[in-house]
Amino acid sequence: MSSISATYQDDAEIQKKRWIILIVLNIFTFMSTLDGSIVNIALPVLVKQLQLPMGQVVWVTTGYLMAICSVILFFGKLGDIVGKIRIFKIGTIIFILGSLLCGLSASLPFLIASRIIQAIGASMTMANSQGIVTDIFPSTERGKALGLIGTFVSLGSIAGPSLGGIIVSALGWKYIFWVNVPIGLIAIVLGWKVLPKDLVRVKSKIDIPGSMLFAVFIITLFAGLLLGQQLGYGDNRIILALITAAAAFIVFIILELRGSHPLLQLSLFKNPLFSLSILCAFLVFVANFCFNIIAPFYAQNMLNLSPFYAGFLLMLFPISMVIVAPLSGALSDKIGSEFLTFAGLIVMVIAQFGLARLHDGSSVVLVGLWIAMLGIGSGLFGSPNNSLIMSTVPRTQLGSAGSVNSLVRNVGMVVGITVATTILFNVMSNQAGHRVTDLVPGHPEIFLSGMHVVFMTSAGICLVSALLTGWRMITIRKAKRAAA
Repeated sequence: MSSISATYQDDAEIQKKRWIILIVLNIFTFMSTLDGSIVNIALPVLVKQLQLPMGQVVWVTTGYLMAICSVILFFGKLGDIVGKIRIFKIGTIIFILGSLLCGLSASLPFLIASRIIQAIGASMTMANSQGIVTDIFPSTERGKALGLIGTFVSLGSIAGPSLGGIIVSALGWKYIFWVNVPIGLIAIVLGWKVLPKDLVRVKSKIDIPGSMLFAVFIITLFAGLLLGQQLGYGDNRIILALITAAAAFIVFIILELRGSHPLLQLSLFKNPLFSLSILCAFLVFVANFCFNIIAPFYAQNMLNLSPFYAGFLLMLFPISMVIVAPLSGALSDKIGSEFLTFAGLIVMVIAQFGLARLHDGSSVVLVGLWIAMLGIGSGLFGSPNNSLIMSTVPRTQLGSAGSVNSLVRNVGMVVGITVATTILFNVMSNQAGHRVTDLVPGHPEIFLSGMHVVFMTSAGICLVSALLTGWRMITIRKAKRAAA
């Protein structure tokens, strides 16, 4: 229940500015999701400059994503209570401050700490942007506006390695963070002018125990999985971390089911179409981040491309995606979303199998073909699937659905990195005959063996998602025929 009955749709001045407001939201949506992956292309550079093994430097990416996952539901709930626009504005400032500190970092601990500050700001904007759009845009334009945010989310998530490669080559790795500062400051000034005061607030309480338990679950789970790669999963500390994660998750679910003001609206998952669409989105982000974490090392260390040219090669993914996604979104309005999501996943499966057959002598043209196909498949899948997710949710739960969608996306990214690096290091260790958490100089075949298994796994993940989507398509068509 809102504390004020007036709505943004009644205010003619706000309605005149609604598309400018959407631009401000999309700038921060793009930057915050971009920063989940833009560091990946710089990881080989950081390995050399900071003289650290790959297994440690990966924490620059995973630390950011873990922090977002830990607090995004909390900031979504806080936005409902104290005002989504207020939390969004504070988040923009914290994000820019974190970006500035990242570029000033001279050591790995300082860089990771700065990334966590950056992540807190990013989660405040991510958790509330879809809710702001839902409040401001009239129902006749809400789907279009939410679809545009979804496109910028996908584009930001995928464009990181390619844009990062160009920035790293031209200016150095620090500028992949500093580039956020001038763009962000312009967006903040614009936002302060066009973003209205909060009208919609929910009379509720913050679920402190649920928030803390969820953060403990995320941190112990992913820390246990990632540290297990370096220390071995038989290590007592790793076992304890994973047991703690399981216990925290069980207690969290019990509290959420019994609580009067739950952090997570579990009732959303009673809708099987929503749950299936969210699961498919999760699996696709897992598969795409397997590609995102492995591809920069393949392009730079196996094809011997500079970060600049590797960035241009990887740019084929977001370019093909950004061309296809709007067309797919428009087509889904005419023919429905089910077939397009299925077709997109089949294209992704073929592309992943193609990537699994690459080696150190593969032509750049062939590599580019498979990367472009992966982007086309993702573009076909993304917009229609987001439309399915939001269309299955009642108007009163759109904000909660947006937070869950953002959470699932970021968890998918962390899981993708974890799956890719775990498989890579295990296969490489078996090939080398000893524990490996880094590239083995002079032995490209060891890395390639691991890469092949990673891409076969991600192809399998996409195939599972395709089968689920195919089943969903058949079920929906049967229901429509029965209703007719």
